[in-house]
Parts: sequence; structure tokens; C-alpha cells
Amino acid sequence: MVLLSQTTEYALRAMVQLATVQATAGTAVEVQAVLQTAPEIAEAMQVPRNYLSKVLQQLVRAGLVNSHRGVGGGFSLTRDPSVTTVYDVVQAVDPIERLTGCPLNLPAHARRLCPMHTRLDRATAAIEEQFRSSTIDELIDNPRNTDRRRLGARPAD
Repeated sequence: MVLLSQTTEYALRAMVQLATVQATAGTAVEVQAVLQTAPEIAEAMQVPRNYLSKVLQQLVRAGLVNSHRGVGGGFSLTRDPSVTTVYDVVQAVDPIERLTGCPLNLPAHARRLCPMHTRLDRATAAIEEQFRSSTIDELIDNPRNTDRRRLGARPAD
């Protein structure tokens, strides 16, 4: 069973790469100085460059990533990775579709989901909740996160 599409995987990898660079940069001025190009992100995350460019544009349209044109341009995150969730990224590139009717098109289930599809929809809701409670900051290799996990703390909302 494939839970995340390849597009979603690439989007998450790109967000993690941008967040990692941002975490090592420090100040806002330094973050601007370390904009990453699509080829740089593609190489770092081992994803196809052309495909990644399309994914990055979806992230830009969703407001998760800024695109800076021209010489010295590249991509950067629009907000702190501690407030961007995995759910935000998933919904930007390959939205989760909830069941609204019986996919079997059975007349007896026209007004509501059958028991099996009700359970599947609840499972989808649980996955959505886990994505909503997981931030990009949690995914990056950041000593600050290791310390939080060791202490059993959750990242700030």
C-alpha cells in the first residue's frame, strides 16, 4: 500500500532541504543569502530536477515556498518549519481525498457510507490528524529536535 505519492515524497524532501538550510543559516539575512536553486535541492535530495521544479512551483502556489528570480535567486520557506505541517505539504501537492459516498455505487449506500467505507474514512481521518500534528521541523536533522525528543516534549505550535 502506497501511503504517499512520489510527488508528495519529493515535496517533503524539498521542504526538509530548505528547512535544513534555514536552520543552519540562523538570521533572516543569512537565510536570504542561502537561497537554494532547484538543481541544488534536486541534487541534495536525490530527486529528478525537472520533476522537482514542478513540485516546487506547486509549493510556491500553495504559499509554502517563496521563489526568488534572477541572479542569486532560488527558493526559501515562507514560514518557520515549526509551524508548517506535513499535512500542509500533502494538501499542496496531492490532497487527501475523503470518502463522501460509497465508491461501490450501491443504491443501499446512496445516503451514507457503508460500514466498511466508514471505517476507511475514519482511518483516513486518523492519518490526516497525524500529518497535522507533524511539522517539517520535526523531520530535519536538527540537534534542537533531538533534545526535544529526548525530553519527550512536542514542538511549539
